[in-house]
Amino acid sequence: MTPRLPTALLAAAAALAAAHAWPGAPGGGARAADEPNPCTGRHAARLRCPDLQMGVPADLYLDRYEGRRVLRATNNLKSRGEGPVMLRGFRTGKRTMSARQHIYRLDGSRLVERTGATLQLKHIPGQGPYWKWVDAARFELWSLDAEGHRERLVRTGPKVVYCLRDLKHTDPGPRSPRRRVFPKCNQDPRKRSVTLGTSVGWSDMYPSTYYQQWIDVTGLSGCFVYVHRADPENRVWENKEGNNDAQRVVRLPWRGARSGCS
Repeated sequence: MTPRLPTALLAAAAALAAAHAWPGAPGGGARAADEPNPCTGRHAARLRCPDLQMGVPADLYLDRYEGRRVLRATNNLKSRGEGPVMLRGFRTGKRTMSARQHIYRLDGSRLVERTGATLQLKHIPGQGPYWKWVDAARFELWSLDAEGHRERLVRTGPKVVYCLRDLKHTDPGPRSPRRRVFPKCNQDPRKRSVTLGTSVGWSDMYPSTYYQQWIDVTGLSGCFVYVHRADPENRVWENKEGNNDAQRVVRLPWRGARSGCS
């Protein structure tokens, strides 16, 4: 006969499963990255899901890097959903962490999801190391077809890791906290776990002068589309997956802010 577990142990196990369960799921547990997005599924109304968006590339200017011509730009990674985008990382290596996404439910509890997101200890020259989210965003340069639509991905920028933080309050509203909830990125290489996030109505922004904020445009001429794309590998669940990029049409060689294409 199968031995009975103590009532207290059963209650503890049930509470743990509920904390990590899909709303209404029979067994619970964190979901695999290839399973359906809970933020667009039948239980989405019970969740306060995030929505990542990108601002239009700004402050463009031509620079030189290791003998190449690079076009720099400021980026604005915006949080605009019903709840924050939030990742909790746990150490897996000397410079890596595996992350789980935390999504708030309407009752204040959290759904904890395995989405394939990872964190990396990234060294920034002159500043030191930071724990950042890998594949948070990407800089892309696209060619244009005869109708002015994106045709072919020509080049990408080197920067793909970002801190998630409450840097600027760019869209105050009823669901947007007045004060920062997620502070500056952690720089402690000894940390066993860290939390990254951006609250609703806040943005994580990097100026065009920042490390790796560019695309190599050496040898290119004609009209192109400079694109900033959030979450290019779909490593976080969102309630809207089709609004993650913003663009600016540019003419190369770049000759200043008026180098657009009519």
